[in-house]
Amino acid sequence: MQVEKLAMAPAGQPVGNFADKQNGATSGGSFGDMLLAALNNVNDLQNVATQKNIDLVSGNVEDISEVMIAGEKAGVAMQMTVAVSNKILDAYREVMRMQL
Repeated sequence: MQVEKLAMAPAGQPVGNFADKQNGATSGGSFGDMLLAALNNVNDLQNVATQKNIDLVSGNVEDISEVMIAGEKAGVAMQMTVAVSNKILDAYREVMRMQL
């Protein structure tokens, strides 16, 4: 696991990957592609957590904190996915309620 150094960004400037995306460094994929990539990332985190749990049960893990961290990462990613999904559904319902 790599830990990145935290740094303060100047006010009004995007931070991290958002800066690259706003500067045109992305491949220009659609919203659907971005959503699919995010869901695949959540799935990968869930798979890693599952494998770490299997390794723990089989006695192949020396440090239980790795298992706990993987589980928490997967849990937080799933909570975020559910929250984004709920926001998308709320926005859709709001658009459908608009009168023309």
